[in-house]
Amino acid sequence: MLWSLPLFMGLALACGKKSSNNDSTGSGGNPVDPPVVVPPKSDVEFWLTQSDKTVLFKKQNTSLIFSTTSNSYSNIDVDDTQTYQQIDGFGYCLTGGSASLLNSLSAANKDNVLKELFAADSTFIGVSYLRISIGASDLSANTFTYDDMPSGQTDMNLDHFSIDAEKTDLIPILKKIIAINPNIKILGSPWSPPVWMKSNGSFKGGSLKTECYATYAQYFVKYIQAMKAEGISIDAITVQNEPLNGNNNPSLVMQSAEQANFVKSNLGPAFQAAGISTKIIVWDHNADVATYPLAILGDADAKKYVDGSAFHLYSGSITALSQVHDAYPDKNVYFTEQWVGGPGNFSGDLQWHVQNLIIGATRNWSRNVLEWNLASDPSYNPHTSGGCTTCQGALTISGDAVARNVSYYIIAHAAKFVRPGSVRISSAQTTNLSTVAFKNPDGKKVLIVLNKGTAQEVFNIKVGSRLVTTALSSGAVGTYVW
Repeated sequence: MLWSLPLFMGLALACGKKSSNNDSTGSGGNPVDPPVVVPPKSDVEFWLTQSDKTVLFKKQNTSLIFSTTSNSYSNIDVDDTQTYQQIDGFGYCLTGGSASLLNSLSAANKDNVLKELFAADSTFIGVSYLRISIGASDLSANTFTYDDMPSGQTDMNLDHFSIDAEKTDLIPILKKIIAINPNIKILGSPWSPPVWMKSNGSFKGGSLKTECYATYAQYFVKYIQAMKAEGISIDAITVQNEPLNGNNNPSLVMQSAEQANFVKSNLGPAFQAAGISTKIIVWDHNADVATYPLAILGDADAKKYVDGSAFHLYSGSITALSQVHDAYPDKNVYFTEQWVGGPGNFSGDLQWHVQNLIIGATRNWSRNVLEWNLASDPSYNPHTSGGCTTCQGALTISGDAVARNVSYYIIAHAAKFVRPGSVRISSAQTTNLSTVAFKNPDGKKVLIVLNKGTAQEVFNIKVGSRLVTTALSSGAVGTYVW
């Protein structure tokens, strides 16, 4: 069947290797090269991942030719005259732990892995968006901020502010990534301000003291300026990671009224005064409390500084993104985090994440999709005491060995083909086929399809009067490019 043929496994298979002395020889005794495998003519590239892992993000050696001959199969109509939001990119959260593991690789392996992830050419997956923590996240080895003081002391002028803690792993890795992809977008999110700014004096929980609002706004300014001095542009920040979750380590509780007041009275004016164009994004938490970002956007004085709202999906429905978009269509929507809990279930995780995030978030106006942890070790380390103990990375790094997990393939199916500046376009869906489509700046169209049914689905991709017939087995994900 054309949809299950094996693909090329690399240049050696595509072009053939020179024969050794043990290879077959011609009548004259000279070595004979194996025949060159020529891919069939095709109008459409087809990349496939099977839910049983028999095929993992491989280009299929198939002939998909558009024709005007109709058939009895269902149609997935793709219409690029109907356009929706622009896409900023797809990627991961480069946690502090991820950065330390990547930086621990041998020099050659590190360069190869980073190129595989971030280079945007035919061989690699082209990750185009990253989220990093401002200070420690729960997937850092230890809790820290950029202005930690001895107990009982404060630093209201931020005289001790420093990002030196990031110069061991995060900044060197980011510099290598930017050298590979200078246009990558980077989002920064804090898990906690310095504890002397907090009501409980602890990394875990507590709220931001009102008398520290102005100082904390300057903390963001100094952070963006310090990263810029290292050659790292922060495209956007969220005000607080998961502001209603005070149980993580680190964490901060910030109610919607507090966040609105901080943005309109301190953070927004501080960015404006410093000439900072970094976007301010609110919420950055689950889709079950759409009232939180709606309350901030409903405050005209806060709204004028806000670019949009960010979401996770540990609870709620992905359609909440459309609810917020529809209420404030002049503001953007982002999807900034979703974990895979180790050891995971490849088939179930692949289908859920593609259905709800790659397809679901973008069909509900998100400009990006970010999976959570980029890298962990085999024991899901590093993490803080009280932080996530089972967050599986897209990569598992053990010494110098690198394994690719389900999040790698989830993001690859979009990041490689849907480039920044693309726009979402219209695509039909069926009972068992979930889809989303995009048009790239170069005019190429991309269709991502998940077969969520229990049997193989044969279907047509229909563009105007032309169609091409293809198929996906149960649970499979296909990306089609033409």
